[in-house]
Amino acid sequence: MSFTVFADGCANLPQKIASEIVILPCNYLVNGTQKVYSGDIDNFDGHTYYEGLRNGDLIQTSLLNTQLFIEHFTPYVQEGKDIIYISMSSGISGTYNAARIAADELMEEYPDCFIHIVDSHGCGFGNGILALKAVDLARKNVSARNAAEILDEAVPHACQYFTVDDLNFLKRTGRVSGVTANIGTILNIKPILFGDSTGHIISCNKVRGRKNAISELAKKYAEKRMEDEKQIVFISHGDCLDDANKLADMVKEINPRAQVTICMHEPFSGSHVGPGMLGLFFWGNER
Repeated sequence: MSFTVFADGCANLPQKIASEIVILPCNYLVNGTQKVYSGDIDNFDGHTYYEGLRNGDLIQTSLLNTQLFIEHFTPYVQEGKDIIYISMSSGISGTYNAARIAADELMEEYPDCFIHIVDSHGCGFGNGILALKAVDLARKNVSARNAAEILDEAVPHACQYFTVDDLNFLKRTGRVSGVTANIGTILNIKPILFGDSTGHIISCNKVRGRKNAISELAKKYAEKRMEDEKQIVFISHGDCLDDANKLADMVKEINPRAQVTICMHEPFSGSHVGPGMLGLFFWGNER
């Protein structure tokens, strides 16, 4: 491979498709007890995690700091390897800026190395789908500098739409107001959310009821999907596998060629969207 691809646990990638990506760990607290999520989504006990959230567990997350990036990047740089790191959105976390600082420091110390940080403007599979594209470019021996340009241009096409079952989790992180959360809960309003061009999470639609929310996600796929890209689709869920399977069936009805991967939504950003989160990720003409 022409360069090394880095991501972190938020990329949500199963090991079988992430074996060529260096995954950085994410730390978080559960009721004050530190947990380390290594990125191994296959062995993440999502049911216990999201059931804990349903029962009032307090989850606290923090950004990946600059020192962590320096520690993990340095051995590769010392071996003369270029690096591309796919970061979670700068609009929802300071991790992107921490990685940029680390990259600048290392490139100053090792002038021959090239490190590029891609702002995915998303999270979860929104990172992962870009990390997989980076691996594909590295396998084809595209240089890190050229790959960096290609990946930055691909960011607006990494579509990511999701809905949540309980607006109170978004209220706690300031994504919706308390009044909106209360009214939405009473009226059974389900928002359709996505990462905009600045990486901030915004609502693009609101529907009444879970069934309509799932249908609206499938509708977004029908409207936005890119015909000339590989037909890969990712679905992540906050302990609601039946709904994920329903969405997958709808996607396959729209596009029988779709290769759908379903897995639990990772814990790091999962605390902000809560149990019942259902997300759809794919390559599209635009977000």
